[in-house]
Amino acid sequence: MNEITIEKHPLEPFLPLNTKLLMLGSFPPQRKRWSMDFYYPNWNNDMWRIFGLIFFNNKNKFLNEKAKTFCKEEIINLLNTQGIGIFDTATEIRRLQDNASDKFLEVVRPTNIKELLTKIPGCEAIVTTGQKATDTLLDQLNIAAPKVGGFTSFVLEGKPMKLFRMPSSSRAYPLALDKKAEVYQSMFHELKMI
Repeated sequence: MNEITIEKHPLEPFLPLNTKLLMLGSFPPQRKRWSMDFYYPNWNNDMWRIFGLIFFNNKNKFLNEKAKTFCKEEIINLLNTQGIGIFDTATEIRRLQDNASDKFLEVVRPTNIKELLTKIPGCEAIVTTGQKATDTLLDQLNIAAPKVGGFTSFVLEGKPMKLFRMPSSSRAYPLALDKKAEVYQSMFHELKMI
């Protein structure tokens, strides 16, 4: 019987000094699904289309259609400008099936979120972008789970914060792109980031 390999996170946390919002997914897909060397690299994932709609009213803003890749430098510029950090809730996982589905991810080592937050003292909110990320985070924080599209206020190390739970940007999540963008946009409005 083959033992399932433990994968270590292939990316460093992306944490601008001005991070106000920390986005947490579960774990990157397999490299064969990457179209760029950054977060949400799968061409079929809609995160950067959502951001294009919200910040530029253009779902194709961060796309290079011809090369079937995303415009990494433009994405990074927006994240730096807006104060948006990104990482994942797991630093080591096992893939129980040969796909990118969170349903088949086993978290071997969760990210130490409290330690991560010490690097971004201006952070006011965390957003999880799927159920696996939410569940993994809630295992570390003693707070109520927000409903999808909503948030829970909490206090961490004496600091008031908000945890937002957004719909997954995966196309497997049954919500149209424009509807997902509306839900994410409401979060950015709540945080006064747009």
